[in-house]
Amino acid sequence: MDPRPPRLIMWDIDRTLLHAGRIAVQAYATAFTAVTGLAWREATVFAGRTDRAVTAELLAGYGMPDSDELRATFFQRYVEEFAARRHLIAASGRVLPGVREVLAALADRAHVTQTLVTGNIPAVALAKVATFGLDGPFDVTVGGYGMDDPVRAELVVRSRRLAEAKYGPFDPTDILVVGDTVHDIEAALTGGVTAIGVATGDTGADELAAAGAHTVFTDLRDVDAVVARLAGESPVPPPGQRAPLGDPEPAGSA
Repeated sequence: MDPRPPRLIMWDIDRTLLHAGRIAVQAYATAFTAVTGLAWREATVFAGRTDRAVTAELLAGYGMPDSDELRATFFQRYVEEFAARRHLIAASGRVLPGVREVLAALADRAHVTQTLVTGNIPAVALAKVATFGLDGPFDVTVGGYGMDDPVRAELVVRSRRLAEAKYGPFDPTDILVVGDTVHDIEAALTGGVTAIGVATGDTGADELAAAGAHTVFTDLRDVDAVVARLAGESPVPPPGQRAPLGDPEPAGSA
């Protein structure tokens, strides 16, 4: 039996693990108009938010209620529209640097459980990671997904509850949320667990640190350093300390 305390790592997907292009947004927009008959608003912000929260906001903007029936119909159409475009993801998206290596190294540690806590609804979340062959390391049965609750912090709470029911208790310091937005950091802190920022999205390292992240990585290229921190094998730095990893990604890379 591994003597180390069990560790639960909750990964965000978009711009933390991968870029999926705009395929999901296109599918979402098509489904929204098809189900509601309403025009899509291009200014809609998805980053760090749950699909359920985005849907409620869009409907409210048109004075429509966010009913369980309408939401179920919309999400089903969204899944269909996304599935029809899934073959385009590999061409328009990419896995971010260091991700494959970090996930594989953590999967080799018996005391670590990895799952997904994401604003995506389950079918879309699993399709994104599976398209790039990243699905193997995750126990998706204990994750938190964008149709579970509009509040992202509740996804953290849900994932922890499911994981502890399956694996036993985790110390809050051994539960880590890894994400690229302030929403991820705030969800971790509200849930009383460790917040790890990764500045691979639109939010800079300084902003993630200011939001309260316990550690901020520029990216995941320094696999040994990232794995050591996430697996609990290195000293814990002061809250908000930025880990100087790798060189900036070349502009225009895809």
